[in-house]
Amino acid sequence: MRYLARREHSRAELHAKLHPYVQEGEDLEAVLDELEKRNWLSDARAATQWVDAKRGRFGSQRIAHELRQKGIPENLIVDAMPQLKETELDAAREVWQRKFGTLPQDPIEKARQVRFLQSRGFSMEVIFKVLRTLDAEE
Repeated sequence: MRYLARREHSRAELHAKLHPYVQEGEDLEAVLDELEKRNWLSDARAATQWVDAKRGRFGSQRIAHELRQKGIPENLIVDAMPQLKETELDAAREVWQRKFGTLPQDPIEKARQVRFLQSRGFSMEVIFKVLRTLDAEE
């Protein structure tokens, strides 16, 4: 219960955390089923919370990867993608502005900025839109 009181966990994540404490004769799956039945454990809520917490700093590719690592079912990840794609360009602009603030003056600096945004999980399409839009504004 302490794990669930702190934040939402996926079923797979909670299973991994509790598995070392399971003693012979105990049924961890039955406990997890009961938590889901009482709506105390929800993969959908865990996915929504994770997406909301990370969407301002990371791109959709990285968020989807992290959701998969947390054991969120693929159908919930697919459901979250359109919502993430809508705000991805704004998030990339904000991340770029906080980190750099000025357009690259040479190809080396441009490559550095592109690599940084890629490491944050933004697609090349979004990255080039950010740099192109900012270039057109000046």
